[in-house]
Amino acid sequence: MAIRAGFEQTHCMAQASGMDQASSRDPLHGITWKRLLTELVAQFGWEELGRRVPIRCFLFDPSIKSSLTFLRRTPWARSR
Repeated sequence: MAIRAGFEQTHCMAQASGMDQASSRDPLHGITWKRLLTELVAQFGWEELGRRVPIRCFLFDPSIKSSLTFLRRTPWARSR
């Protein structure tokens, strides 16, 4: 019962904020770059991440901070 009430409250808040059906179906909606990158590094490690996505910030002296800066400022890197 409490889960249902929580869902209804969240659903009403989403409707009030103007969130449409398309954005709510996006699996990455609401996930930050930091969370995404942290989880990828935890799952694959820097070496594997650099092999799969060969960009300099993953290959040479990688860190969360430098990678976030690069990804936020570089549109072509985000598309990879």
